[in-house]
Amino acid sequence: MALGSLLPELAPGGSGRTPLIERVARWAADKPDAPAFTFVDYSLDPAGVQVTATWADTHRRARAMATRLRAAAEPGERAALLLPQTLDYMMTMLGAMYSHVVAVPLFSPDLPGHAERLLGAYADAAPAVIVTSRDALPHVEKFLADNDVPRPREIVFADEVDEALAGDWRDEPIGFDDLAYLQYTSGSTRRPAGVEITHGNVTANAAQLWAGWAPERPDPELVSWLPLFHDMGLIATMALPMVNGDHAIYTDPVSFVMNPMRWLELIAERPNKNVYTAGPNFAYEYVASQATPERLAGLDLSGLVTCLNGAEPIRTSTLSVFAGTFGPAGLRPGAQAPGYGLAEATVFVSAAADDTPPRVVHADREALTRGELVLCAEGSDRAGALVSCGRPVGQIVAIVDPETRREQPDGRVGEIWVHGPNTAHGYWRNSERSRETFGGELAEPGDLPAGPWLKTGDYGVVHEGELYVTGRIKDLIIVDGRNHYPQDVEVTVQEAHDAVRPDHVAAFSVQGDDSGELLVVVAERNRRVPLARLDLAEVENAVRAAVTVEHEMSVHDFLLVEPGAVVRTSSGKIARSATRQRYLDGALPTTRQRLESRRKDG
Repeated sequence: MALGSLLPELAPGGSGRTPLIERVARWAADKPDAPAFTFVDYSLDPAGVQVTATWADTHRRARAMATRLRAAAEPGERAALLLPQTLDYMMTMLGAMYSHVVAVPLFSPDLPGHAERLLGAYADAAPAVIVTSRDALPHVEKFLADNDVPRPREIVFADEVDEALAGDWRDEPIGFDDLAYLQYTSGSTRRPAGVEITHGNVTANAAQLWAGWAPERPDPELVSWLPLFHDMGLIATMALPMVNGDHAIYTDPVSFVMNPMRWLELIAERPNKNVYTAGPNFAYEYVASQATPERLAGLDLSGLVTCLNGAEPIRTSTLSVFAGTFGPAGLRPGAQAPGYGLAEATVFVSAAADDTPPRVVHADREALTRGELVLCAEGSDRAGALVSCGRPVGQIVAIVDPETRREQPDGRVGEIWVHGPNTAHGYWRNSERSRETFGGELAEPGDLPAGPWLKTGDYGVVHEGELYVTGRIKDLIIVDGRNHYPQDVEVTVQEAHDAVRPDHVAAFSVQGDDSGELLVVVAERNRRVPLARLDLAEVENAVRAAVTVEHEMSVHDFLLVEPGAVVRTSSGKIARSATRQRYLDGALPTTRQRLESRRKDG
């Protein structure tokens, strides 16, 4: 079953064929004093210090950066952004897009938890130039000294670029097929790969996302804390304002993690605006868990038009908790918009942004293991909840049998394939993997394009004209000939006992001696349950019983591990393949080992 269609002109005013970066000059001329990007710095003041660049400022600073980059690199060479997420980061991205130097949006090496991702992406891109800040230079120098990676020809300091250089820049033609930047994937399955995002890709996807959000209300603004090195953060914060010359207010991810209510407080500070935002599922659950009565008092979220929920499996419990927590603060029932996307499609594929509460269907889990969507009552023992990710805009989504390459009918599970101007052409210097991912061809296309199709690696199903994502193909657990989606097992496990930390469970299969697959579950210990009260046997028995009852399969091995042991990607997804490898290597720090060590020391 296919959804969506290709639209010749997506952007308002018929400007869909103008490369997005060229619109900066237009807004600088049409509304030079209007705010373009505001960075909120909580490191200077807990209340936040706001620094704003107007569209005139943005145009001038981006042109100055373009001049500086071209003095250090040739067109087509890469510039790695190893600097904090400030206005300088934004201006560097825009300047690189002006200059034909290919940006590689990364981060300062001192950002905790992402060292392996940075090393893999940097080595693969082999940048000619590093752009950093003077304060971050010691971290960059240490990164270069400690790792066997290509040395840059030059290090450029974004905070020291002379704005007078803007006068030296001479505009050059920018084609839709010209490479704009390399978006490195989060590396949940293998080494990070650089998705080649062209100017046409980013132009189309920004317009598609705005069209999907339908920003018909006046004075829209974007509020974000998402990392700019991640696809969702980059498009939502950098690209969307350029479509119509709107305003983005953003901070850095660390500020959000330290105090998640800052996110909603920034939204509530825009009383006369219509605000759009986005985040992964865990962020909505996290901020709801931190919302104290004191912080909720006086919070007004009536201006929040749409909050896109994407980048990881969307849980009905999260939707309910977020709505229940912030409904009294004015959150509209239709504001939550579950969506689906991936870096290989620039980011956005579909969203349920129809100003109605998120649509949830309850599927028979047994039928779903056979690849069929069969609805059942919510209270049924076999019921599993699926959240609609809406419809695509300006692109086509087809559900395809990956073996036969034939489109599947409504209600049949298959691989999600995407075709549109937002889909990338390939991975940087990886032709084999590019053909595997981006070269999908339908065996019997009918009215659909024969190809090329982006093969997402995700299973999904179409029901009544909307897309439901059921799981990753690579993560599918096949036990005794039956298919099981790991996220379903993980929810069962975390609900089985209070000692299991929510959203930090990895379920995967390993090969058994008889050539069959066996289920392994790794779950982090919940710090809220004191070690002294922890009964490991009780926890394991509860988990095994719950999985047996809910999924009719046995757990081969269950490990309760210490907090932080389950690997997550940069966007917060459970990295099951990486956790599986740590399990096979015997490298997981178990709670049993922790308890034995305490007894030995005590």
